[in-house]
Amino acid sequence: MIFVMTEEKPRIGVFLCRCGGNISDFVDLEKVKEKISKIDGVVTVEIDDHWCSAPAGQKIKDSIKKNKLNRVIIAACTINMHQEHFQELLEEAGLNPYLLERVNVREQGSWVHRDNMEAATQKEIDLVKGGIFRARCLTPLTPIREKVSRNVVVIGGGITGIIASLELAAGGYHVYTVEKSPTIGGRMAKFSKVFPSLDCASCILTPKMAAMESSKNITLLTYSEVQEVSGSPGNYKVKILRKPRYVDESKCIGCGDCTQVCPVKVPDEWNSGLNKRGAIYISFPEAVPRVATVDEANCLYIKHSKPGKPVCGKCIEACKADAIDFKMKPETIEIEAGAIIVAVGSEVFDARQKPELGYGIYPNVITNMEFERLTNSDGPTKGELVNPVTGKPPKTVAFIQCVGSRDEKFNPYCCRIGCTASLKHAVYIKDFISKDIDIYICYNDMRTVGKGFEEFYRRARDLGVKFIRGIPSEIKQKPDGSLVFNVFDATTDTLFEVNADMVVLAAGLIPPKDVEKIRETLKISKGPDGFLLEAHEKLRPVETLTDGIFVAGTCLGPMDIHDATAEGMAAASKVMGFLAAGEIVREPIIAKVDEDLCSGCRMCISVCPYDAIEMKEREEGKVVSSVNELMCKGCGLCASTCPSGAITVQNFTDEQLRSQVKGILVEL
Repeated sequence: MIFVMTEEKPRIGVFLCRCGGNISDFVDLEKVKEKISKIDGVVTVEIDDHWCSAPAGQKIKDSIKKNKLNRVIIAACTINMHQEHFQELLEEAGLNPYLLERVNVREQGSWVHRDNMEAATQKEIDLVKGGIFRARCLTPLTPIREKVSRNVVVIGGGITGIIASLELAAGGYHVYTVEKSPTIGGRMAKFSKVFPSLDCASCILTPKMAAMESSKNITLLTYSEVQEVSGSPGNYKVKILRKPRYVDESKCIGCGDCTQVCPVKVPDEWNSGLNKRGAIYISFPEAVPRVATVDEANCLYIKHSKPGKPVCGKCIEACKADAIDFKMKPETIEIEAGAIIVAVGSEVFDARQKPELGYGIYPNVITNMEFERLTNSDGPTKGELVNPVTGKPPKTVAFIQCVGSRDEKFNPYCCRIGCTASLKHAVYIKDFISKDIDIYICYNDMRTVGKGFEEFYRRARDLGVKFIRGIPSEIKQKPDGSLVFNVFDATTDTLFEVNADMVVLAAGLIPPKDVEKIRETLKISKGPDGFLLEAHEKLRPVETLTDGIFVAGTCLGPMDIHDATAEGMAAASKVMGFLAAGEIVREPIIAKVDEDLCSGCRMCISVCPYDAIEMKEREEGKVVSSVNELMCKGCGLCASTCPSGAITVQNFTDEQLRSQVKGILVEL
């Protein structure tokens, strides 16, 4: 594209938007047009309902050519809306896209003065004046281009990470999937059924896990964690710590003989501590990779052996493949990657924080995840639902919703999956265990958002599940070991006493424990709820403000498997779009250093949140700041901090900002 260089005298076109009434209902646009038309350099002022529409866009291009415009001002909504579209219009008309000035007169004008048209109109006049004066100082800029790597790192091996990895691998990209657990699969691998169809969870997930292991374009790095990320978008350097399994993956055949002879017995976290495992273990039969892992914190050989005096070693004796290797050390590997997808999932709220509900006090008060393991054929009871106290099938089961969710003390947000999970469990009991088991669901509001979920709710009611709109204040145990609680039903204004021999708590989802480490390592934001934050909730739902780093799944907030899968696909699609051209094009709105003014004080380095500044030595020996163009986000912290005024941000120079303020204040 050949850009038209601007004349010395600006020729400015101003395009005022009605925004479908969002602006014109509260602002006298004709008065705005009359006022700003008098400003020197303004050639044309035009009004339209939606400048972002295709016909209106053609009008902008025609006006640029007809009036020989060299500056364009769009006075409409926020810059986050349609910026790329408007820049493309300028390019198509032969004008440099950075000679565009956006003025936000919707959020900053009409919406905040909707009860006073005179004030809103004057506010729009002032804002547009500032934009015109600033536009006079705009200069053409050239986008930054850089070749990129076709490797992608996916952090997290749950369903979101699995789907994202498979999509990318199918697209011809090489994927490094990093999972901190010994196996991929995540929380979904622990489920027995999925709602609302009650399909077998492992029948859906296991083929995907197998495809991950067999794909030539996927390198699985389980029992591994990302330690450091450096470099720039398109060319990241990712350091990954591979923890020692003390089992050679290339030799282990997954027979499980070693797990049978281990004398150590510790709570099995895979089964939520409902049974015990050895210090060497395979998480579950379908684990990928199906390789044993030694728990070094509990292994007798590692903890107590001395040179020449080994302790235990029964697993070594039992292993026919000679795969046990206690000489293994942690290993750090470095991978070059064009993009990174963060799909680290979430944690389940610890119901012990609500002792009034009895979890951790009464054995027959369990969580929804423990219920999943009890009803799973790979679980501690081989799929039999039994009362942990009596060891017999329960006669009455009560489900308590919103444990740790919709609670100002803990998490004010809805966990989104609690209602449908309890419905799934209730229907499962009725359909697969016994129709004679009495079931109560105590809830705040039954929220069944999703395809087929409302019908699932009706199905539960038809099966005889009793719904009580209220949450018990306290659960107590009776002398016979059964449980009792009072709950006020807001629907019927009735206080009920519920007797149950098992209570299941619908514990909600919370941010992952290591979210702070992830956030700091990758330079991404988190929201007030503690979950990671996307760049824009609606327009950029799987992107971050750091180019080349994408987020997906429940690390963004609670969601079900359907949404987590969709986000994994969306993130993979965005990565493909980001890397497909073999190069990335970056906005040139970045910091620039005047090396003659730089004193080398390094204050800019101390404030840069993106590690985009380093020191370099010039030929004459002077040490000055240097900005990595691909890392810089143009936030301006360095420019505002620099004591010598050596740093400016392109498109936000002191001259441009001063002119904008002057334009706002000038009287017409």
